[in-house]
Amino acid sequence: MEFEFITIIVLFLIFFAAGFIDSIAGGGGILTIPALLFTGIPPQSVLGTSKLASTLGTGAAVINFAKNKKILWKVIAYGIIFSLTGSFIGSKTILHIPQEMVGKIIILLLPLGIIAVLIPKKQKNSRSNNLKKTDLLLKIPLICLIVGFYDGFFGPGTGAFLTVLFYLLTKMDLINATANAKVFNLISNIGGLTVFIISNKVIFSLGIPLAIANIAGNLLGSRLAIKKGEKVIRFFLIIVFILLLISLIYKYIK
Repeated sequence: MEFEFITIIVLFLIFFAAGFIDSIAGGGGILTIPALLFTGIPPQSVLGTSKLASTLGTGAAVINFAKNKKILWKVIAYGIIFSLTGSFIGSKTILHIPQEMVGKIIILLLPLGIIAVLIPKKQKNSRSNNLKKTDLLLKIPLICLIVGFYDGFFGPGTGAFLTVLFYLLTKMDLINATANAKVFNLISNIGGLTVFIISNKVIFSLGIPLAIANIAGNLLGSRLAIKKGEKVIRFFLIIVFILLLISLIYKYIK
């Protein structure tokens, strides 16, 4: 497909903004997928091309968080198998349950997520050696299994949900919760991108420039999160939840 120059510029800016938001709070797909659909690209190619950009962008954010020692690798080790298992089960389950039903359930739950983020919490030391055994052996696996299932079953806002649950239920602060959520997002993105590439559903001529924009946004956003801390993360989490709520209401409440 051929695209007008102005279309590419607009998409470039949207993917930059999506990368910026995604690196801080997740949910960048709320912007990228509708933008690509608007150009007339077939839906499957939209998902594949968006996945290429988001995978590379997320990878840049993960590298940035890793360099600044914000990733708790012990959490990743305890959660990765459960995340992959949940995603696999979720993708299988979606074949048997209407998405509309899930969409309406999420619409009811999202306001609770917004409220949870707004509730002030005491700053917690997030060093990995302060994570309790129940965090590593029970909470982390359970969170990764449930959100992994959601990612395979439905998808939008996965990073935001991981961030909030890590923050609320374990000894992680918002910066570490965000960094660890990005790692799990990257893992699931790689799996999804592989499927789209094999199926020839990625438009590389468009996806690569948009990936560059997404990488730039992810780098800037992750640096801002590391520098400014929990206040900026909490702000963008709320924005993402509201955008996700609006998009789901538009799609599923008729």
